[in-house]
Amino acid sequence: MVVSSLRSSRFPVPLEWGVPPGVETVSGARRLVVEIVREWGVPLSEGALQDVELCASEVIANALVHTKERCAVTVRWCAGCLRVEVADGCSGLPRRERGDESTGGRGLLLVEALAHAWGWYPAGVGKVVWFEYLEAAEAPCPTHGWGTALDLHALREVA
Repeated sequence: MVVSSLRSSRFPVPLEWGVPPGVETVSGARRLVVEIVREWGVPLSEGALQDVELCASEVIANALVHTKERCAVTVRWCAGCLRVEVADGCSGLPRRERGDESTGGRGLLLVEALAHAWGWYPAGVGKVVWFEYLEAAEAPCPTHGWGTALDLHALREVA
């Protein structure tokens, strides 16, 4: 259920929706996360957006595969931080690793490697697994849009 239009609020209102069970629904849910982030104008590079999409895919797939039930996805953007949360009805703790011979179980290791932060907390009979991305550290270049500067302090040291 969308509570506000993506363009109508000055500060984006967190968006939450349900994802029906089945691994075939993961791709649509992860694409929706990226579409929301783009619509809000969150300053992330294309590479960071791909990482957000991969992390969303892993966390959503985990919820659907392990519970075989509907999960809820929430996307928030506040104070320079993008946060994606996935709530499910399983009280089991998220596991980051499996044995060397296992063909699965490495999704949360990817999330840990790609996201700026991630974690989980209990919620009702289940839990919420979340990850966060910080906005890009690029600042507008003082050349009026002819590029971007990553570290203006280094330029001062040279001058």
